[in-house]
Amino acid sequence: MKTHKATSKRFRLTGSGKLVRTKGGKSHFRRRTSKRTKLLLSKMVPVQGKGMQKRIRRLAPYLGKHKYNPNARTAK
Repeated sequence: MKTHKATSKRFRLTGSGKLVRTKGGKSHFRRRTSKRTKLLLSKMVPVQGKGMQKRIRRLAPYLGKHKYNPNARTAK
């Protein structure tokens, strides 16, 4: 089963198994926004709704399987 690449780039799975997402509105037109608002945009937010979580897990079934550096534990 193939992974939907846009979904895998937008969502992450935490160590405890929670599905988190990034916030939008970070690319342009940011000069007029306050520093506090821009700071809050950088945080990741848990995904609300069981239906949305189910859809994301269906689109990206291997989301929590691989870490960024899989050989970190084996290196001595």
